[in-house]
Amino acid sequence: MSDIVTAVGPDARTYLQGQFSQDMATVDRDGSAWSWLLQPTGKVAALVLVSKVADETYSIAVDSGFGSVVLARLNRFKLRVKVDLTLVEDRGKVFTGTESERIEAVWPAMGSELVVDETIPNAAGINDRTVSFTKGCYTGQELVARIDSRGDHTPQHLRHLTSSSPLAVGDVLTVDGKQVGTVTSVADTAALAWVARSVEPGATVLAGDNRVLVDR
Repeated sequence: MSDIVTAVGPDARTYLQGQFSQDMATVDRDGSAWSWLLQPTGKVAALVLVSKVADETYSIAVDSGFGSVVLARLNRFKLRVKVDLTLVEDRGKVFTGTESERIEAVWPAMGSELVVDETIPNAAGINDRTVSFTKGCYTGQELVARIDSRGDHTPQHLRHLTSSSPLAVGDVLTVDGKQVGTVTSVADTAALAWVARSVEPGATVLAGDNRVLVDR
């Protein structure tokens, strides 16, 4: 399920352009695009799917339970602009595939992989689909741009895991007895996890006695 925040008004597009990492000029009528909504620090406020549903009207979808976060964050900087923001809860799904398909796509979810005010967006590995590096300024841009230009040296990266035995959310991953990650989402023997950047794809880690391949 998802929450929807609507943005309606003559200044809707220009306001959202200054708040989202995606270029709103590319979101045409009946089109949509994934985008980060960031805090001023550059940390994640939400991962959203922005759609243009009519002239001067946008729909902003986020994982269920996080609509109030999006609404509060957008209202925080809404000064002297003609745009009305409204929260409507529980309207379909943001990621339209199954839970299993989301894991295979290595696509993060709010509350599982993405933690408000804590997650560095670059570490999730989806900036190629959520960020425009050619648009004008937006709130939180500095951190994203700096990491992109200097190389991604974030402490952890989001990785896909496979195992011969089922994994569980919260499983601690270790190498030589040292913790290197934590499982965040599972679909039987496939999973997503935050893993230390020192652990490259192709490495094998342990989840208890279970040998796990970090395959992507």
